[in-house]
Amino acid sequence: MAIRVWNYLDEYEEERADILDAVETVFASGQLILGPSVRAFEEEFAEYHGLRHCAGVDNGTNALVLGLRALGVGRGDEVVTVSNTAAPTVVAIDQIGATPVFVDVRESDYLMDADRLEDAITERTRCLLVVHLYGQCADMDAIRAVAERNDLPILEDCAQAHGARQGGRLAGTFGTAAAFSFYPTKVLGAYGDGGAVATSDDATAAALRRLRYYGMEDRYYVVSTPGHNSRLDAVQAEILRRKLPRLDAYVEGRRRVARHYAEALADTELVLPRTAEGNEHVYYVYVARHPRRDEILAELAAYGISLNVSYPWPVHTMSGFAHLGYEEGALPVTERLAAEIFSLPMYPSLPEERQDLVVKALRDVLAVP
Repeated sequence: MAIRVWNYLDEYEEERADILDAVETVFASGQLILGPSVRAFEEEFAEYHGLRHCAGVDNGTNALVLGLRALGVGRGDEVVTVSNTAAPTVVAIDQIGATPVFVDVRESDYLMDADRLEDAITERTRCLLVVHLYGQCADMDAIRAVAERNDLPILEDCAQAHGARQGGRLAGTFGTAAAFSFYPTKVLGAYGDGGAVATSDDATAAALRRLRYYGMEDRYYVVSTPGHNSRLDAVQAEILRRKLPRLDAYVEGRRRVARHYAEALADTELVLPRTAEGNEHVYYVYVARHPRRDEILAELAAYGISLNVSYPWPVHTMSGFAHLGYEEGALPVTERLAAEIFSLPMYPSLPEERQDLVVKALRDVLAVP
């Protein structure tokens, strides 16, 4: 039996009637662009987070682009972030003409090392782009303290952290604004691309709504800085509306899978995920670590198990970002992790018997009885 890292088909069978009804609702509404489904989802997503505003956009990358632009970041500015992230985090910075500046991460949880953050800040720094990686929050008390000392806004990259909490507080509620992706694999995933930026700052929200709609407030008239065509599709918005009340159940399903892996693999050589103090992990991906990672992946493929590496190349090592001038060894923890991490299959509807097959295959490959 082939086992993939992610599969939506079992979930779709369970939710099929609701998903297809969402499509019919939009098609019958008479408003296909920024209609009632988009407005309702924005209100409900903001309410879930206890924030005043949410602007739906077309994907998570543009959520970051528009979030940065709404915060006043532009050409010649610097944005401090991490390199062990999906490339779109950094592509968004590059797209607005700003320069990414990388800080290393903590070995324990793979999240931004706040102790190194202040050293990366210069007179050109305009924003801290904090990535909540793999399903848990970075150390926001420490990061916010640095931001406040340096009078810098924080844009949270919450693409992998829907429903995650720190100190009881939801990811996306710590900074000035928060960018979300609803790519299908996400904890709250659409049936296509989608994204959003959430904030309680009125001026930022107004800028976001203009920027996603060419820079217009009224039809045909650009009132300020020209923007983008970056609107959230109404069908995806309605599907997300239907799925939002199930978000906490999706999270609990992921935690059940994570508990199973943790119990079944505790006696192996694998370094298993560690939840940072005060965090409530949602396990967007279940990241294990082993120095023989590549051998393990090759042997597991023979069992029909396809695992993933998130991410095999830190962004600062990619040829597309060679112009930034980072040498090998510049971010030693980030680079070491990239050679050892891999992700086990993780989604709420993953049947327990498939989890058992993954565990058995891993134990066989690691020669653990």
